[in-house]
Amino acid sequence: MYIYFKTVHSYWAFFVLLILVAAIFNAFIGRYTGKEFSTKDLRISLFGLIFSHIQLLIGLILYFVSPWFDQWSEIGIGVMKDTQTRLYLVEHPLINILAIFLITMGWSMHKRQSESSKKFLRIILFYSLGLLLLLSGIPWSTWL
Repeated sequence: MYIYFKTVHSYWAFFVLLILVAAIFNAFIGRYTGKEFSTKDLRISLFGLIFSHIQLLIGLILYFVSPWFDQWSEIGIGVMKDTQTRLYLVEHPLINILAIFLITMGWSMHKRQSESSKKFLRIILFYSLGLLLLLSGIPWSTWL
């Protein structure tokens, strides 16, 4: 079960990164060309939100079924001494939860705006910050 969730989590990350880049790029175009926030823009941004939340759910399941999770009961707070264990048990989950939180904030804040340029700006700012955090939280040496 662990291998299955790890594989899904790794490949789903490609979709998340791709749709977030598309949403940010779309928001840049909309903001700087002065176009109105349309249904297409809403859907692209919504897919970014949905895909990232699905990735979070897969990641949370993976966290609790992984062999790394057993380290908490074996060595307790000592997991902070080993860099690889700390990465998988503390840093990666916290950074990515914060990234999903920022993406969710961007989605929520854009809905409250009445001007299209402000809607696009909220998507650009918060989705970009979330994407940067996601990219910084990926364990690149072991991703695939």
